Amino acid sequence: MLRNELKVSIRFTIITAIALGIFYPLLVTAIGQLALRRQADGQLIVKDGQVLGSRLIGQNFTSDRYFHGRPSAAGNGYDATSSGGSNLGPTNQKLLTRIAGDVSQYQATNNGQPVPIDLVTASGSGLDSDISPAAALYQVARVAQVRHLSQDSVRALVMALVQGRQFGVLGDPRVNVLELNLALDQLGH
Repeated sequence: MLRNELKVSIRFTIITAIALGIFYPLLVTAIGQLALRRQADGQLIVKDGQVLGSRLIGQNFTSDRYFHGRPSAAGNGYDATSSGGSNLGPTNQKLLTRIAGDVSQYQATNNGQPVPIDLVTASGSGLDSDISPAAALYQVARVAQVRHLSQDSVRALVMALVQGRQFGVLGDPRVNVLELNLALDQLGH
């Protein structure tokens, strides 16, 4: 009796492992490639045959010529293989020092104006590709000055790229930093 139950258990384990470990992932991958290829491939942005980045994974823009995204605690920054936050708590001195330094830098270029929180705090994944419209608009003066563009034209570009809530109710309005910076490069200077 015990021997039969053991055989059934082993067969069930093998069948389940094959079904759920091989066939199911292959089926889901095939459906993704057939029905939602762009999303399944990571929503890559390609220009002249060269991959510039993904709409889903942030990049580290540090030049004053570009809009900056959220800070990243993933690996060495925006490392998709090390997605995650820093796990530093709100009273951790290292975190507080980094945030205070970031706030000081942003305020120095914006006449002491309050800094939108997403410009100085990392997300849980460390890979956010989007910032709030307020965070993008906060950077307009700096980007416009460095690129010798009018603030109105840069602000209009930001507003044109604001994405609303998903399905009108989910999430918050956002701006994709990579798409914004690529559109900025199209403006020139």
